[in-house]
Amino acid sequence: MSLPFLDIFCKVYELKSFSKAADALYLTQPTVSAHIKTLEDTLSIKLFDRLGRQVTPTKAGELLYGYARNVEDLKREAKEAMENFSGKLKGNLNIGGSTIPGEYLLPDIIAQFRKACPQVVTALHIADTGKVAEMVINGEVEVGIVGAKTEDSRLDNTRFIDDELIFVASPSYADESLSVGVLENVPLIARERGSGSWASVEKALAQLGVNSHNLNIVAEMGSTEAVKRGVKAGMGISVLSTMAVKDDLLAGSLKTLKADGFPIKRTLYIITHRMRAKSPICRAFLDFLSPGSINNNP
Repeated sequence: MSLPFLDIFCKVYELKSFSKAADALYLTQPTVSAHIKTLEDTLSIKLFDRLGRQVTPTKAGELLYGYARNVEDLKREAKEAMENFSGKLKGNLNIGGSTIPGEYLLPDIIAQFRKACPQVVTALHIADTGKVAEMVINGEVEVGIVGAKTEDSRLDNTRFIDDELIFVASPSYADESLSVGVLENVPLIARERGSGSWASVEKALAQLGVNSHNLNIVAEMGSTEAVKRGVKAGMGISVLSTMAVKDDLLAGSLKTLKADGFPIKRTLYIITHRMRAKSPICRAFLDFLSPGSINNNP
């Protein structure tokens, strides 16, 4: 089974298209089709169902893709290991970050890591905690930093640093504090479902006897920046990370509200795939994240 055939197979599988795979690999579509046919003939099994322009992997194709991705990972790891052996840590690293670490923590960390490893190109993918976990599981990213511990048995969770969640409001908001008794009445802007921050908020409120389903949620927003804009516009109050609002509090564009049970302390976690081999670059990055290696205070 030729390795180039596996490269082409992976690209067709990922893009669900022969023509898009051909464009990505700088090949002609007939060449891609011929290579896939040769691979199918070699294995004596059909790998894709072709329904017009739609390309769908068969069960056999899905099975082969898992092995083919491992081959691709080993090829990359071998190349990076040789470069590392020669004293040159060089290559690409894909990192996933949930909203808070992705937007307010990882950019600074990546900048510090680049100073230590200037020939490493880092791609940061920001999504909610659940999606980052999926990306690690699927091999789209090698490492993720998220705002809640994941329960999937395929993932390792390593405690990273602590964060705090606080109630914030616009400066014009009349009150300076909140009691549990009024929490279900005040207008609240929430993060979207799947957010590690919001999961921590729901858990903390439940401990105070407040059911999150009874809250007066006036809007759900998909990013922390959108939530902050809504709060500043007077739409409602919200619970946000101190990492995200530090500059806004200093500038006076937001204010903190005192509330029972708050601030909430939560832990950010580093997640990696338990079974997948880590590349030399990934291992170097994980070493870089160890306590004392970086300035990682919120």
